[in-house]
Amino acid sequence: MYYIGIDIGSVACKGVLFKDRVIDKKLAPTGWNPQKSGEETLNYLLEANNLKAKDLKAVVATGYGRVSQQFADKTVTEISCHGKGGYYLNNNIRTIIDIGGQDSKVISLNDSGDVIDFAMNDKCAAGTGKFLEMTINSLEEQIDNLDNIVKDEKKANISSMCAVFAESEIISLLADGVSKSEIAGGIIASIINRINILLSKTTFQEQVLFTGGLAQSEVIKNELSKKLKTEVFSYPDSQFAGAIGAALISKNMA
Repeated sequence: MYYIGIDIGSVACKGVLFKDRVIDKKLAPTGWNPQKSGEETLNYLLEANNLKAKDLKAVVATGYGRVSQQFADKTVTEISCHGKGGYYLNNNIRTIIDIGGQDSKVISLNDSGDVIDFAMNDKCAAGTGKFLEMTINSLEEQIDNLDNIVKDEKKANISSMCAVFAESEIISLLADGVSKSEIAGGIIASIINRINILLSKTTFQEQVLFTGGLAQSEVIKNELSKKLKTEVFSYPDSQFAGAIGAALISKNMA
């Protein structure tokens, strides 16, 4: 039997086909219709691997759009799924930092990979991918180009945690001749400071995994490592941690 986990985030929909390992995966924009995105992801995983619904044990959905997935046999919170998915990627991991488009979260695991503590920022854009997107757009740049923008250690001071006010700060900094590199570095520092506040509210343990779409950024990962004074791990499948965890929960369903 095969197992599918689908993580419908505010920005991206991630799907994983699992058996004894990850067999296939799909990443696509969530768009305005999370139900459609989830269905298209499920259909892709089936069709690309010549499978039918009867070949699946179960489909588990997670993420902010999970409740809209009528095909799902079960829906599970992001915390549980990221915990299981992160532990699968590296079973030495004890702390997971996930920076998503809509929220950011810190998850603490025990030696068995069970969630023992977590903290979440889901009340405003501060410390999220949306904050980064809005502020980087103020520089007339794209998130995908972030690692090429930051070229030195010097960082501008971005004091506002509000994305709207931070944009105003950035416009003023540009008018004063501050470089895009310094401003981008300041934006990253602002996000990491917000993550550090979440870490202070949890049981922080070393062996840290960075997940979410921003985990592909070497600059952010390295800055997190410096701030935490410990190595922060990230993998090509880090963005799929929630979907992997959902697939594992599917596998373990009775």
